[in-house]
Amino acid sequence: MTADKLSLIILGSGTSTGIPVIGCTCPVCQSKDPRNSRTRCSALLRCGHCNILIDTATDLRQQMLREQINHIDAVLYTHVHADHLHGIDDLRVFTRRNRPPIPLYGANAALLQIRNNFPYIFASTSEPGYIPQLKTCPVADTFWICGIPLIPVPLLHGAMEVFGYRIGPLAYLTDCNGIPEASRTLLDGVEILVIDGLRIKPHRTHFNIQQAVKVAQEIGAKQTWLTHLSHEVDHPKHEKELPPGIGFAFDGQQIEFSLS
Repeated sequence: MTADKLSLIILGSGTSTGIPVIGCTCPVCQSKDPRNSRTRCSALLRCGHCNILIDTATDLRQQMLREQINHIDAVLYTHVHADHLHGIDDLRVFTRRNRPPIPLYGANAALLQIRNNFPYIFASTSEPGYIPQLKTCPVADTFWICGIPLIPVPLLHGAMEVFGYRIGPLAYLTDCNGIPEASRTLLDGVEILVIDGLRIKPHRTHFNIQQAVKVAQEIGAKQTWLTHLSHEVDHPKHEKELPPGIGFAFDGQQIEFSLS
């Protein structure tokens, strides 16, 4: 893969419970369609030998094994809810082989909370041992990793401000139910959109499918993939009801695109 050729791997396309939901016997949780089996929401941006992880989902170990990922160069955090964060300890296997600390990028407030939530990783008094070697790197504007320009896109997740990320013609906007007007300009010209579309019914902190479709059409993306899906969403059944150019993301999906 050349420097301007990238791929976004959907590591997890599910909501915080994962699908199937423990103890649930609904048709989606009992489905044999692999697209209805969803680990917690995360993604991997790949360019050549550079691997940039978006969130450390609760199912990170399972996702890394499935996709045969053997190194991580950086992590982008969208926010600090457990399903997007609590796989952080699994980063230790990527730093134990005399490698430098993995940089974690995100909003300053989010990174401060991560440091407070996991003092055994970040505290200066931590005992030496088998822990992740990480460093926090707050960002607010365009930054670069492996020569790739990344733009944080502030979003609303209920009353909470979270980050999406724009990479060239692609935008990854998970866990949101509002896009501030100032952030709309950051999405001008987006051609590929991955966006929160939790379920059919409305939700107080997530776009539902109808709302996500409306936002995608306003942004004007040529192709949109809805992610962070609940067990209300039956992939083969409900995807037929979506407009052209809009589909449901699924675990293991690879979206290829170019910066030029």
